[in-house]
Amino acid sequence: MRPTDSEWLNPRRRRFWAGLFTIAIAIILIVTLSWHFTNRGDSHNGPKKGTGSPGSLGGQIDDDLIWRKLPWNNPLGMPRPLPTQGTKPLPAVQFSFTNETDTDKATRLSRRDDPVSGGFKDTFGGWAATLVDALDTMWIMDMRDEFNEAVDAVDKNISFASSSSGDVISLFETNIRYLGGLVAAYDLSGDDRLKRKATDAGDMILKAFDTPNHMPIGRWNIKEAAENKKQSAPSSTSLAEIGTLVLELTRLSLITGDARYYDVTQHITDLLDASQMKTKIPGLWSVSVNPGDARFDTGTRYSMGGGADSAYEYFPKMMALLGNHERIYERLYKRSMAATQEHLIYRPMVPGEDDILMTGEAESTSNGDGGSTLTAVTEHLTCFAGGMFALGGRLTSNDSDVDIGRRLTNGCVWAYNATKSGVMSERLLGVPCDDKSHCAWNETAWRAAVGSSVSDGNLPPKGIAKLRSKEYILRPEAIESVFVMYRVTGDKAWQDKAWTMWQAVDGLTKTDLANSAVDDVDSDEARKLNSMESFWLAETLKYFYLVFSEPTLISLDECVLNTEAHPFKRLGTKL
Repeated sequence: MRPTDSEWLNPRRRRFWAGLFTIAIAIILIVTLSWHFTNRGDSHNGPKKGTGSPGSLGGQIDDDLIWRKLPWNNPLGMPRPLPTQGTKPLPAVQFSFTNETDTDKATRLSRRDDPVSGGFKDTFGGWAATLVDALDTMWIMDMRDEFNEAVDAVDKNISFASSSSGDVISLFETNIRYLGGLVAAYDLSGDDRLKRKATDAGDMILKAFDTPNHMPIGRWNIKEAAENKKQSAPSSTSLAEIGTLVLELTRLSLITGDARYYDVTQHITDLLDASQMKTKIPGLWSVSVNPGDARFDTGTRYSMGGGADSAYEYFPKMMALLGNHERIYERLYKRSMAATQEHLIYRPMVPGEDDILMTGEAESTSNGDGGSTLTAVTEHLTCFAGGMFALGGRLTSNDSDVDIGRRLTNGCVWAYNATKSGVMSERLLGVPCDDKSHCAWNETAWRAAVGSSVSDGNLPPKGIAKLRSKEYILRPEAIESVFVMYRVTGDKAWQDKAWTMWQAVDGLTKTDLANSAVDDVDSDEARKLNSMESFWLAETLKYFYLVFSEPTLISLDECVLNTEAHPFKRLGTKL
């Protein structure tokens, strides 16, 4: 039985539930650590042999880390200079929050403090992804004892010399979870051990660029790379896998003064910029790309969903990180968002005629005229787009983009409220309106979109043609955009929406130990899937917590959050 709002305002009750929340996280981390550090390979347990020298990395580093000793088969040239702070500051992102009432503060804090088998998975290289991903969350939630214990464990036990979970790793996941987690935890705490460990991860990732055209390998055989076998970028990968490296590696360059990390990813940005208006749908790149030949329009499907999402997300975030020092990111953002509005965004027909938007998928037409056909497939992953439009709109002083962000975010809030559980499904098929400005509800048209083969007892929620994937795997994208909209507009209605979402998510996924993915959000008997991705701690819980925290905590005028919700210092700011 869940406590009532009045019970939440009771300090003893609040401390009780906050304590349970802390214990749940502690148990998760202890389970992860105890398994990981008692079952790791001997290659991970060796002492740090390098004598190193104190300097920009702060203290001694492991000179013997294999990635620093290997010669390059395709040496890099002289890297371009690191960006410096510009003379013209960007517009403020956050709303100018005024003093809140005691009642509003009590409600906000009570909401903030709310938030299977207990087994494990050893994935993403075997470097304790849950632990590293949760470092900055612990710091943000003021769990400093747990944070210090975790940093000590990371420093003493994690080595990026090799992988313990298979020879092939995902460069994308390694970058956003490990490098992003370590960089953000360093930016928040200033602990030099984290800077050194982040540099280890960065030097490993850098070796994946040792290809003839210096394009990275997304699915990278780390064992063969450690043997210095010649490698080439693949002929096919996703746009996100090559476009979601720049934020983390650029921040690492700014921290260490080593321009190589920034240079190799800026090279990708230059190629994206040169090709952007030459694709089959100008302004966008197909989900499938060919890094081996440096071609970025090899497919016919265009989307803001999986395989593409974070590549677009990083354009305004790189603007924020660098203070728009590199105007290329403003150009990439404006072009891609204009094309997104034309080809990917649709207004769904829903009861009540809510003024909402969603994103779908576009297939380029065969005649090469830049046209496309839309399929109204909306993924939970695409719910990040509302926050992206809001952030980019503020940075470019474009209120129209902020309003599109509002409508997109409300579209995802609507998709939450539409199901029996109050939680959005992984993937749904909407019913697009012909007119984005006005759309009357038509039940006959909705039933036609659903299809005659579906009985009344099995109808999807009204306004949805089909729930294509009914599971919820603890994804953060919807609450991410709600958080950004609240910080950008200052409208407390977003906090109320977040609170409703949290009650539904927690009610659906909570177990005695933690929270679990479920198989069906529109069922009265959803089955727990015995799985909790590390982004639950890194992103979902963090965004819910921040919605109800003081706006100065991780201010969007001081920080930019990567696609795994790891906050980095913006150039020229202090935390």
